[in-house]
Amino acid sequence: MNRFQKLFKTKNSPVLSVYFTAGFPKIHDTAEIIRQLSDSGIDMIEIGIPFSDPMADGPVIQHSSQIALNNGMTLPLLFEQLKDIRKITDIPLVLMGYLNPVLQYGFEAFCTKAAETGIDGLIIPDLPMREYLNEFQGIVQKSGLENILLITPETSEDRIRRIDANSHSFIYMVSTASTTGAKKDFGEDTVAYFKRVKEMNLINPVLTGFGVSNRKTFETACQYSRGAITGSVFIRCLQQTSDISKAVKLLLETLHS
Repeated sequence: MNRFQKLFKTKNSPVLSVYFTAGFPKIHDTAEIIRQLSDSGIDMIEIGIPFSDPMADGPVIQHSSQIALNNGMTLPLLFEQLKDIRKITDIPLVLMGYLNPVLQYGFEAFCTKAAETGIDGLIIPDLPMREYLNEFQGIVQKSGLENILLITPETSEDRIRRIDANSHSFIYMVSTASTTGAKKDFGEDTVAYFKRVKEMNLINPVLTGFGVSNRKTFETACQYSRGAITGSVFIRCLQQTSDISKAVKLLLETLHS
């Protein structure tokens, strides 16, 4: 049983996963942010690999990515920062990044190093499922990692079923076809999409991301899936205070009050 399966088997209340950009706001904040999130009771952490062209991300995360790159964040440095991370936390950790930096590092080398540092899974938004299955699935499985695949409102039922059949962690339900970013509420069409996916009774648990930024969107996401992923709102919290513990507290207040 991997850490994802253990989490979803033992957690009865909604799961909360938090994204942050490695190297933001300061170059060496990575391990401390993970520690503070984990100690606060966050269930899962998504560590963003900064990239110059993060096409799935909105302006808040794009800005954090550019600052991280300006700070000097690189994949080798990130792996160095994560080498003792399992002394800090035992919750699931996911690396989120775009395909270009991973290929530059070497896909197999990247997977091997990620597994060595204690990473559980990968999210590569611009890696098409067909290409993943044909070229990369064996490498990911050999390393012991899980590749998390995304669905959107435009994803057909047949494709969702195929994604479900090739997943062993969870499915990332993107709330919108647009980029990441905060929303005050989810519209009727989005809720209908959430309901449609829930009624499919998929094998794998589903987490909802993109637009989860307050109590209302968090509760709506959790009504139709096992939990939610939030990112932009936490980046904003980190922008508001240099104290990471205060930023985490502010995040939880934003989502729960």
